[in-house]
Amino acid sequence: MTDLNRLFATLEATWPAAHKFSVGPFTIRDGKGGGKRVSAATAEDAVTEAEIDAAEQAMLDLGQTRLFMIRPGDAALDEMLAARGYVVVDPTRLYAAPVDTVADQTKTGKDVKTIHGWGPLAFMVELWRDGGIGPERLAVMDRAIEPHTGFLGRMGNEVGGTAFAAVYEDIAMLHALEVRKGSRRSGMGRGATIDAAMWARDHGATTFALACTEANTAANALYSSLGMKVIGGYHYRQKL
Repeated sequence: MTDLNRLFATLEATWPAAHKFSVGPFTIRDGKGGGKRVSAATAEDAVTEAEIDAAEQAMLDLGQTRLFMIRPGDAALDEMLAARGYVVVDPTRLYAAPVDTVADQTKTGKDVKTIHGWGPLAFMVELWRDGGIGPERLAVMDRAIEPHTGFLGRMGNEVGGTAFAAVYEDIAMLHALEVRKGSRRSGMGRGATIDAAMWARDHGATTFALACTEANTAANALYSSLGMKVIGGYHYRQKL
């Protein structure tokens, strides 16, 4: 597989749907309310209009929105969905770097430290809840491939942020980085990401990766500052 294909495989393993099955050339995902990434259909080959109809019906049968992930190589499907009235949602960048590049960076926040474990700890649940990450997404974390863990960041005696990471083969993927509002622009996100990369290295990862929406300018700036590079990306097509 190419590096980009391996990143998509890691994304799937570290943030998995509750169940998935094939409908023609499409993989249909049952996300159980866990968000777009675990609920979107993907095409594994060229598709016909009739096959799109069947995929749409399968998603409706699950009680889900008609939603497709468009990856590199899916230009024909993208055009077909646009003609059907699907709109582009959440263009997303895939970042990656050698794990040492991130793990060996210097923290800038005063007294930023993290502990890790799974759980998750009550403080992690609270921070994720405040950021819109509820029990359905925590269930996604629970079923992620091992090893996986959550991170709780502190600045002195104050809880400042949380994140989740898992390792698939030799690639670690960071998910659900959430920094408490009062701790933003303080080095908390940077420190938590560096500590996650250190954990990933200790668990055999040689590459550190993550997905970030293009709209999240602060997070994109953070990951670039840590030496991470955009390897590719994807977007969704959704029928509103």
